[in-house]
Amino acid sequence: MAAQVTFGVASNGGPREVTISYERAGAGEPLLLLHGIGHHRQAWDPVFEILAAEHDVIAVDLPGFGRSPALPEGLAYGLGTVVPALGALCEALGIDRPHVAGNSLGGLLALELGREKLVRSVTALSPAGFWTPAERRYAFSTLLAMRQGARVLPLSAIERLSGSAVGRTALTSTIYHRPWRRSPEAVVAETLALRDATGFGETLAAGRDVLFKDDVPDLPVTVAWGTHDRLLLRRQGIRAKHTLPGARLIRLPGCGHVPMNDDPALVSRVILDTCRR
Repeated sequence: MAAQVTFGVASNGGPREVTISYERAGAGEPLLLLHGIGHHRQAWDPVFEILAAEHDVIAVDLPGFGRSPALPEGLAYGLGTVVPALGALCEALGIDRPHVAGNSLGGLLALELGREKLVRSVTALSPAGFWTPAERRYAFSTLLAMRQGARVLPLSAIERLSGSAVGRTALTSTIYHRPWRRSPEAVVAETLALRDATGFGETLAAGRDVLFKDDVPDLPVTVAWGTHDRLLLRRQGIRAKHTLPGARLIRLPGCGHVPMNDDPALVSRVILDTCRR
C-alpha cells in the first residue's frame, strides 16, 4: 500500500518540508530501494515481494518522480540535498541505518549513503557516476530522447504500443534487455512517469559534474552490472571496482540497465547476499 511522509530538510533559508511517497512491506532488517532518473518505485515490483520475505522493504519515489512532489523552491536536486533528505526520510519512518539497493541514479545515491555511513550495506545496480565525459553525454542525450518521446506521444498511442511485445520493445528496450516481459500496464505507467517527472530536468542538470571518486570502506558493497546495459556501458563497472576496491563486482548475464525486470531471481539473490554479509 502506497503512503506518503513529510519531514523537514535543512537549507540555507531554514528547514524546508519535503514529501516522499513510498511502499512498505515485510519484516526484518530494513531495506531501502531507490530507482533511477525518470523511473518510479514500481521499477522494483519484480523483486519487491521476494525481498519482503526477509526484510522490511521500503521502495521510494525520489523527490520529483513518481508520486513524490517536486522539491520546494530553493532546494537543489543535487546529492547534497537528496542524500540528507533520504537520511531524514529514514528517521521519519523510524528506520535505523537500513540496507540500501539502488539502480542507476539510485545506485549513486546508495553509494553516497554508504559513504556517509547512513546504511548497513550497499547494492548498486549500474550506478551513475563512473562515466567518462563522452559516456555521460551519450547517456544524458539518450535519456533526453526517451523523455521527449514520452512527452510527444499521446496516451492512446502509449497504450496501443504497450499492448504488443513489439511496442513494449520500442518504448523500453533502452533500459531492459527483455522488454517484452514487462506488462502492458507497467510500461504505460513508467512511460507516463518519465513524461510527468517534475524533477527530471533539474536532476539531470545536477548530474553533469558528478563523478564518484571515494571508497566506501567498512561496509558490505556490491556493484552489479547488466551485460546488456545500453545506457551506462558495463565497462564502467571496472572503474567502479578501481574506486571501490573492497566491493564485489558482479556481472548480471542477460540483463539491461534496469535488471530487476530482466532477471528478478538473480537480482534478488545479489541484494540478499549483500545484506547477509
